[in-house]
Amino acid sequence: MPPSRKLQCHLILIVLAALRGDSRYLELQDAADYDPFLLFGASPKRGLAGEQPYRRALRCLDMLSLPGQFTFTAARPQLHCAAFFIGEAEELLSIGFDLVSIDCARGDFLKVFDGWILKGEKFPSSQDHPLPTTDRYTDFCERDLSRRSVRSSQNVAMIFFRVHEPGNGFTLTLKTDLNLFPCNVISQTPNGRFTLVVPRQHRNCSFSIIYPVVIKISALTLGHAHSLQLKKPAAGCGGIGDFVELLGGTGLDPSKMMPLADLCYPFHGPAQMKIGCDNSVVRMVSSGKHINRVTFEYHQLEPYELENPTGNSIPEFCLSSL
Repeated sequence: MPPSRKLQCHLILIVLAALRGDSRYLELQDAADYDPFLLFGASPKRGLAGEQPYRRALRCLDMLSLPGQFTFTAARPQLHCAAFFIGEAEELLSIGFDLVSIDCARGDFLKVFDGWILKGEKFPSSQDHPLPTTDRYTDFCERDLSRRSVRSSQNVAMIFFRVHEPGNGFTLTLKTDLNLFPCNVISQTPNGRFTLVVPRQHRNCSFSIIYPVVIKISALTLGHAHSLQLKKPAAGCGGIGDFVELLGGTGLDPSKMMPLADLCYPFHGPAQMKIGCDNSVVRMVSSGKHINRVTFEYHQLEPYELENPTGNSIPEFCLSSL
């Protein structure tokens, strides 16, 4: 059975267990506790030009990775619902509400969040997002969203909603726009290649891979020219304003992850790290004075790779989940 098919079957089993109420993976206490990747199997095909827009019903707990029109209709009171949206790395998301029938006075709500929240942790983190957390929420009950769209700052966004009255609900349209300089990204897959570019902007950018992975950095360009120095986090980069750090952890927020290594100077040539954490992050810190660029490949870490260390590797962290 192909690995992608095995992963999809595994996720289906987890969701079925959660629906029976005997799974440790989902805690049905609040919508922010849900893990969207438990709903995420093989990526659906993207629509071709000229085809009819993709349409389907939206579930109380859902994840969507392609544009289209989605309708939620409550069959019974639904009090803790969330839908997670994810695009390709080079995409921004636009969420427009075509029809909304909810009762705000009764306690219904419909909110858009610019990013993801899982178990109280945010992506992008407050350190990496240009807006304060309160400004990242858009509340339908506080402003009329029926004639406008909400655009994300990165390739992920989500909605929270509560509907008491059966038959009520809403219809939304999800669209994507090209992002010329992607900053904060969650990868849809455990394998890939990416170049993160920050063009003279004072900002921090994180590329998140929600899998244990091997990361191979092939090139790093920073505004200051020195040879490669791979330092342990305790040493840091000595006040240098432009650098790349590798992070690992079990949550979503990069600011709460374990710093594993700092790349302080530009280089050409592979530097490989094995990160056995549930979530692995390549994070670039930029002063805004230079054009910074890092190119890297990544693939899901296999157990046998832990027994064969090659290059610069960090096999000590987060291996209990493998």
